[in-house]
Amino acid sequence: MGLSPLIIGIVLVGFGTSAPELVTSVTAALDGSPGIAVGNVVGSNITNLLLVLGAAAIFGPLAIDPRSFRRDGIAMAAATILLVVLVATTDTIGRLVGATGLILLVAYLVFAARSERSHQGIQAEAPSGPPIAVLLIVPVAGLAAVLFGADLLVDGAGTIARALGVSEAVIGLSIVAIGTSLPELATATAAIIRRQPELAIGNVIGSCIFNVLGILGITALIQPLAVPAEIAAYDIWVLLAATIVACLLAITGWRVTRWEGVLLLSAFALYLTTLAVPSLRELLT
Repeated sequence: MGLSPLIIGIVLVGFGTSAPELVTSVTAALDGSPGIAVGNVVGSNITNLLLVLGAAAIFGPLAIDPRSFRRDGIAMAAATILLVVLVATTDTIGRLVGATGLILLVAYLVFAARSERSHQGIQAEAPSGPPIAVLLIVPVAGLAAVLFGADLLVDGAGTIARALGVSEAVIGLSIVAIGTSLPELATATAAIIRRQPELAIGNVIGSCIFNVLGILGITALIQPLAVPAEIAAYDIWVLLAATIVACLLAITGWRVTRWEGVLLLSAFALYLTTLAVPSLRELLT
């Protein structure tokens, strides 16, 4: 299609690796578990910004393209702020909000693709290798596995929550969010090892944007979501802080270094601790 590595990272890789979050959130919403659905989106973005970005930076310092980040980083920050406002000010994310998110997502994709192509003058290359029809078998088979796995994940997470007396929101923020973010982690680290930092950055940015506008939008359009009080009181603000920190690290020197990756991973470990300690204390008492 003649797309740049960054756009490939945002659209094809970033959105593609968010398929587990999409299917899991929709399944959870239809099963009457809005805490898992909303927690999955918020927790996945926290995981992307702290765990995935931090791990990728440790594997190799991430060079940032200033022009592209000013466009895509702003889009990610704007989507996060929109989510913060929604979670902090409303009890339910309804169908109108979901439809609006999808419209914003499409508008961003069109703008980003046109901006990238016009700037670089990229020409489409003739595809090589197996025919497209053959290549499509892999993502179709992968989607089928995701559909099956998402149902098992939601059922298992709900069972764990009930057995331990832990809220579904905490399960969605931790176990489900980390589990559905493993494709992002694997893709980002593989991109760094193959010396393609644009794919790693695009993967994180694209996943965060798609999680808010696409996944939450589609899920709310199918089934309006009640916002768990604990997410509105704490986790959404952790996401806002993680977004600010990640953006600041990116624009200072236009690279994310290894020690900054360690900082992000440490922040993620601290966040998981804040989730686990209250639940363990309640379980022991």
